[in-house]
Amino acid sequence: MMIPRVLAARSGRCFREPVGRMARRLYGSKPDINVGSSTDTDLTRLGQHIRDIIVATGPISVSKYMQLALTSPIGGYYTRGQVFGSSGDFITSPEISQMYGELLAIWFVLHWEQTGRPSRTSFVELGPGRGTLMSDMLRASRKFPEFFATIQTVHMVERSPELRKVQHDVLGCEWEKTERVEDAPVDTPKRSVGRGLRVEWHDSVEQVQMDSAPFVVAHEFFDALPVHKFERGAKDAWHEILIDVAGPKAPTVLTPKYMGSLQPAPTTAQFKYVRTRSNSASAAMLMRDPRVVAQFEQGDKVEVAPEGARIMAWLAELISEHGGLGLVIDYGQDWTQGDTFRGIRKHKFADPLSCPGSMDLTADVDFSYLRFVARDLAQCHGPIEQGTFLHALGIQARLQQLLNSTKDRKVQQDLVDCYKRLTDPQSMGRVYKVMAVLPKSSTCMPVPFAPPTKDELNKIKVEKIVK
Repeated sequence: MMIPRVLAARSGRCFREPVGRMARRLYGSKPDINVGSSTDTDLTRLGQHIRDIIVATGPISVSKYMQLALTSPIGGYYTRGQVFGSSGDFITSPEISQMYGELLAIWFVLHWEQTGRPSRTSFVELGPGRGTLMSDMLRASRKFPEFFATIQTVHMVERSPELRKVQHDVLGCEWEKTERVEDAPVDTPKRSVGRGLRVEWHDSVEQVQMDSAPFVVAHEFFDALPVHKFERGAKDAWHEILIDVAGPKAPTVLTPKYMGSLQPAPTTAQFKYVRTRSNSASAAMLMRDPRVVAQFEQGDKVEVAPEGARIMAWLAELISEHGGLGLVIDYGQDWTQGDTFRGIRKHKFADPLSCPGSMDLTADVDFSYLRFVARDLAQCHGPIEQGTFLHALGIQARLQQLLNSTKDRKVQQDLVDCYKRLTDPQSMGRVYKVMAVLPKSSTCMPVPFAPPTKDELNKIKVEKIVK
């Protein structure tokens, strides 16, 4: 649907008057869409594509911008493949230490025992990255032969062809036993066999077909899902914050609060934030939620991830229907936040409106929102801090085993450093949270979660954004 519009923009037929009239209704004046604000040398190929869309159709939502910047086949960030690890832009917990995946496997084995040892199970990972987490979980699962024998399939929900190839190799799959995606521009695995297990890849969660108890893990998955940004105005109006092309002298307004304190390297942003003058369709949907109307005041900002809600509902229904288990692990809070959208490049925060496709884009996860969505479909326990979770599962004992297995002082120090990074409250131990998902009918209390009180189940926490 976008191709004709982009071609129209490039050929000079941009329908400027209709866009102008629409813009005047939204903003009160015509937005600055001067294409000269960014030269072709300033913009990435994807940036030019986004610019053309905005010039042709008007400002786009933050959600649409994130979707294009991360997954577009025209240079989307996750189509690059090697974005993880010390040589990439960020490091995830599984890449830091093997202990992480091993302990998650132990959690699933423990609760497999508690739920009556179902005879058929399958692992499902959403956003598997390089495949390191699943590889470590499967290796640890082999230490429990009775559990490992129940695993039917490993499902990997991953769109990126490049990342699929990396996961394929990390899981030990053999190309001669691999079925490829038909008509794909590059070799893209669809299903294969890795170290004796069937592995299947899917573009979306809806493609996952389940005939066994699903053991689902979503590690740093929800933070990368597109968010809409809103701001509450006067007289209960909600304005959506959109992204427009920046003019040659137009400053970027509504700069996120983190930008000032973190002092990222100077960049020239090719896009800017603008605010709708009246309620948008997305804002109207937001206002239907009584929690939002009651909890926020004029000037407060809200980030909402409808795609996250849809996938969380799918996950909860899948687990309840097939008697499975789930872990959602991500950085975020157990309340709604309003100004966390940011870019990450070379392990530092960066302006998300600069050079789309060259950095990861992310926003903190609202665990209270996920729990609210799943409330009638499954049980959600937590979230609790990652450090608490790992210590309860015995990370210190596992660390001691690894320390005793080597005499190399440098290796020992590296192991200790990794342990501290995963569990220290000043590092990843506090900001990362863990939430367990169980079937609605389950009578099991997952380790190490305490039973929630009635007030905790119904209370919606809100972080008031500094105006």
